[in-house]
Amino acid sequence: MSSFLQNLAWLAKPPADFRSRCGQITADPVQGYSTIRSLATTALDTNQLLRLAKTIHRYRQAGQSDDKSTPFRLAYVSNGTPDLILGALTGTAPRYGLALECIASNYDQPVQDILNPDSLVHHFNADALLIALDWRALPIAANLGGSTNDAVNRLLDYIQVILEGVRDNDKATCIVQTFPPPAERILGSYDRVLPGSPLNVLGRFNLALDDMVQRVGGVLLDVAALAESVGLVNWHSSSAWNLAKFQFSEAFVPLYADYVCRTIAAMRGKSRRCLVLDLDNTLWGGVIGDDGLAGIQIAQGDATGEAFLDFQRYLLSLRKAGVVLAVSSKNNDQTARLPFRQHPEMLLREEHFAVFQANWNDKPSNLMAISQQLSLGLESIVFVDDNPFERELVRRTLPQVAVPEMPEDPALYALTLSSAGYFESISFSPEDSKRADFYQGNARRAALQLQVTDIESYLESLQMEIWFQPFEETGRKRITQLINKSNQFNLTTRRYTEAEVASFEASPDFFTMQVRLKDAFGDNGMISAVICRANSGLEWVIDTWLMSCRVLGRRVENMVLREILAHASERGIRYVRGLYLPTDRNSLVEHHYPNLGFSHVASHADGSTEWLLPVEGANVLPAPMVVHSESLAAQ
Repeated sequence: MSSFLQNLAWLAKPPADFRSRCGQITADPVQGYSTIRSLATTALDTNQLLRLAKTIHRYRQAGQSDDKSTPFRLAYVSNGTPDLILGALTGTAPRYGLALECIASNYDQPVQDILNPDSLVHHFNADALLIALDWRALPIAANLGGSTNDAVNRLLDYIQVILEGVRDNDKATCIVQTFPPPAERILGSYDRVLPGSPLNVLGRFNLALDDMVQRVGGVLLDVAALAESVGLVNWHSSSAWNLAKFQFSEAFVPLYADYVCRTIAAMRGKSRRCLVLDLDNTLWGGVIGDDGLAGIQIAQGDATGEAFLDFQRYLLSLRKAGVVLAVSSKNNDQTARLPFRQHPEMLLREEHFAVFQANWNDKPSNLMAISQQLSLGLESIVFVDDNPFERELVRRTLPQVAVPEMPEDPALYALTLSSAGYFESISFSPEDSKRADFYQGNARRAALQLQVTDIESYLESLQMEIWFQPFEETGRKRITQLINKSNQFNLTTRRYTEAEVASFEASPDFFTMQVRLKDAFGDNGMISAVICRANSGLEWVIDTWLMSCRVLGRRVENMVLREILAHASERGIRYVRGLYLPTDRNSLVEHHYPNLGFSHVASHADGSTEWLLPVEGANVLPAPMVVHSESLAAQ
């Protein structure tokens, strides 16, 4: 099974002409980035990743930019040799829509570089510092029979010094790796519970590390779990360490790079949100239209049937974690629904799917329809189909959609999706578990809108209620998540850590607001966040204004602005200034401020604009909804 992970088996194989296509990229700057992205989404080995990284470097040197990708600067801090890692990260990053620039700490001086404010690590102006230490860098020694707690606390103190060094010298987010234990055992299986053994100490240390990292607004990268997945004996290579100070076997460099890049993508809100599934030979064995209800394989007591049940069980777990499920099947609608309605052993039911597309249209057309119905971009979708023809058609037609290679054995379906990391997350809130229901309700609202011809009647029929309240501790994690994930309806796309969000709550120089919405189809949860900064005693600047795209078209933004204005008026503020900082993904809100009555006051060389609205006399069209607010002026 380690070869499954080592070879990135969920990705399509690289093209036979990989080398020549790399050579053509700088010669064709218009198609350069799409070619880079296309090559990066295949299962490249270490040498191919390094070649692609060099190609990307030449592409940038030629004056070309990855204008459709998200820039990210990463400082790699390690006690091992970084050379292969940096190239592999650069070559992997376009797989996740990232344009990555990397530097590394000086060889074998990771802590010194972190504690030195004049080091290159801190002058690089990184978005994140990856603390990529392994157990050899820790003050750990086998003290058999000694206190495990004392040993763990000693390691935590060591990491605390590092994290404080980052906090004191840098504003970058810390990504901290967990520590795979050495493969060698002292007393065999008993090492797991033996006080003072490296296995016992590192196991407990890894569990305690998450809390420490979260307290500083950092992100945990569970390399220990990755090493366990491939096997510690496979992961560690004593000869590679002795010869070149490689922390792990070179064979797993592409896998490691993929894990790092998917984590960075999650930090930038690029994780996938929707899983679109074929039916025949994907959710059950056989073809429902030919084999009938009794002929499909989905039952206990049959190896194939149980494999599909295991896959359905995994899909249900994804849905409970907030992943939206949808169906795209070439089938008659009523026939396709039969197993969900009548087969006694089906675990998935119709109500688990936000959209059910069973027709004879091509798969790309159905995927675009699903995207529109859910108000989700194609880059949020993963498409699973057992048919290689359908997979390749979607890859070529809709390159934004992730399409995993599916193995012939359905027993590996769940492992394939799990290993691909499409739904990587850096946090989880109770609201995340409701996300699938939110989007399912959105699909029902879209269906209702088709039945109602005038917008006012439609909005009235939704029976909306909206809640406004300041940022506070209970919602802080979700607010931080929204700030770092929202890209389309986000006026400035500024990113803040949980600690920074907490500081805004406490500061008299900031006005903060979280917004929740409920309607006849269910609770939408937290759908918007606003941060206003006092520019003077008479003006507020809207530093951050973001909103979930699933509530577009309901004039929620009007109600948010009315609430901002009400609070501004209460505090004697005369003007509200809005900022629009354009990115490759937020063109949706380019005209947000003029549409709300703001006047244009400034344009800048970077494409950003400033807009002004007088508080007194502002006339913002309301929406038909019940308002719950702490502000009397907003009632």
